[in-house]
Amino acid sequence: MSHGPRHPSYEVAVVGGGVVGLACAWRARQQGLSTVLLERERAGAGASGVAAGMLAPVTEADFGEQSLLGLNLAGLRRWAPFAAELSERSGLEPEYRESGALVVAADRDDAEELRRLADLQASLGLDADWLSGRECRRLEPGLSPRVPGGIEAPREAHVDPGATVEALRAAFLAAGGELLEGVGVEEVRLDATGSRVAGLALGNEQSVEVEQMVGAAGTWSGLLEGLPSEVVPPVRPVKGQILTLRATEGRAPLAGRLVRTPRCYLVTRRDGRVVVGATTEERGFDVRVTAEGVFRLLEAAREVLPDVDELDFVAARAGLRPVTPDNAPVVGRTEIDGLLWATGHGRNGVLLAPITAEAIAACLSGEDAPEAVLPFSLDRFAPNRPPVATAAALGER
Repeated sequence: MSHGPRHPSYEVAVVGGGVVGLACAWRARQQGLSTVLLERERAGAGASGVAAGMLAPVTEADFGEQSLLGLNLAGLRRWAPFAAELSERSGLEPEYRESGALVVAADRDDAEELRRLADLQASLGLDADWLSGRECRRLEPGLSPRVPGGIEAPREAHVDPGATVEALRAAFLAAGGELLEGVGVEEVRLDATGSRVAGLALGNEQSVEVEQMVGAAGTWSGLLEGLPSEVVPPVRPVKGQILTLRATEGRAPLAGRLVRTPRCYLVTRRDGRVVVGATTEERGFDVRVTAEGVFRLLEAAREVLPDVDELDFVAARAGLRPVTPDNAPVVGRTEIDGLLWATGHGRNGVLLAPITAEAIAACLSGEDAPEAVLPFSLDRFAPNRPPVATAAALGER
């Protein structure tokens, strides 16, 4: 654990050491910018530590969220080359796997809901197909015989967030970046005019001068002191509980694909772990694991995959997703010179980490972010600004 900065000044400081912050810091360092990453706990201890790592924009698509779909699809396209480069630079494997996904119905009510979703996906030209229950079981034999049907999305993928954090950490350090863990940011300091970032006051009574700061602190991004309210992102915490189970050695995998229902998802890891998630709860900063949350997740999982009962129970955890009023992230520059945000990714932080980091690296170097990211700057929340435009967001589909 680091106790203080090695240098008094940096070209870039990234605040927040989750997957998004680490990816942004790595890309900034690759641009040749002196970069420090500040994490008040340890890298990956926040939302990244309780994420499932799903890269699933097609099965995540929902009514009323079409504006986010283009960004999510662009994020997925970047993951395969991003994972390959990350593995090469770090010597570690993020465990990227293009497994495909299957969203299944547990009963007829679910089937009606998923039929509507399938119609939406078809209208948007997404790579997804409605399957009968028999066709679903042909793909995943462990499914319950009561499953009446589902949606296959063959290009969905997933990574292991814990492995991704370790790989990003190693790549960032190998590139010459500085990682400070256990160091909080007490205040963002502006210059005398109040129009430019000048430095950061740290929780250990030290400070650093910085030319540019990237706020990637997730749920805590909106709590940084020293900034005018108009440049603070409207981020709130949404609690999610998640379970880890494990198959006994020699047992066949529970499923080869991502399996989802309207009430849960299951991700099978290569080492036999099975992640079951996730609740969605408006509980402020409460991160308690509850009996109700564990029960509901297990109940929903065993509805469609009865062999869940045979798995070992490993752990239950709770984390906080950073969510904005329109459920879309805040990425890019602000009115304060040198202040950038990479936050508010909600349930899509892992999915959007590569494209967010690409956008931030471009902004740090004075270039334009990818077109798919442009509608998601902070200024969309300014008075009299229209909401994120669906057409713009879908432009890079």
